[in-house]
Parts: sequence; structure tokens; C-alpha cells
Amino acid sequence: MIISTAPYIAGYRVTETKGQVFGLVVRSRGLGGNLVAGLRSIVGGEIHEYTSLLEDTRRQAIDRMVQNATLVGGNAIISMRFDSSELAGTMSEIVAYGTAVVVQPDASQGTSSAPPPAPGVTTPLE
Repeated sequence: MIISTAPYIAGYRVTETKGQVFGLVVRSRGLGGNLVAGLRSIVGGEIHEYTSLLEDTRRQAIDRMVQNATLVGGNAIISMRFDSSELAGTMSEIVAYGTAVVVQPDASQGTSSAPPPAPGVTTPLE
């Protein structure tokens, strides 16, 4: 599945809009991770424990968004964005959202292949 932050995908044309889709994840680092991160914040610099947590959380949010797009019959997502917030001072909420669409190769662009499916996901359009 193609995911684009732009409102279009070069070489393809949108033939149908399926609607908004999102993937939401709320995570909390355990007490040990918070303790190590707290100590590391005293010294300064990157806090690898939180970087890793947020990277994994964003990937999971994208995976959930792709699953939702597939369920509504989309084969691509355009205008994709992330949003994040903190809950109760100990949890992070990450949401990936965008517009699920059906795209077809644009013959005038010379593209001859359909967009690739998401890993491990088959769509009803295949």
C-alpha cells in the first residue's frame, strides 16, 4: 500500500475516495525505563529509551491505519499525518491518520504497475 503525506501520488490518479482512516496507539514506558530515562535527562542529550518507544509506536500506528484502509477497500492513503499527545504525564498517544483512496496507474504518466500491497496484507482489490 502506498502511503503519501501529499494529497496525491505521482504516476497515479485517485478513482475513489473511501474516507478518513486512522491508527491509534497509547503506550507507557515501564518504571525501569522511566527511571533510566529520568537519570539520562539530568545529563542531557538524546533519551534512547523514549526514542525507541516512539519509533515503535509510530510504526504500530501506521500498521493499524493500513489495516483500516484495507477494511474500507482502499489501496493507498493520501494526506497522511501523525499527531501525538501526552496522557497523565506517563503515557504517549500517537495517531496516524489520512484519507483512504483507490488509485490506478495514470496512463498519461507511463506507469504500468499497481501500488504494492502492505506487507502481510491482502486487499479486496487484488
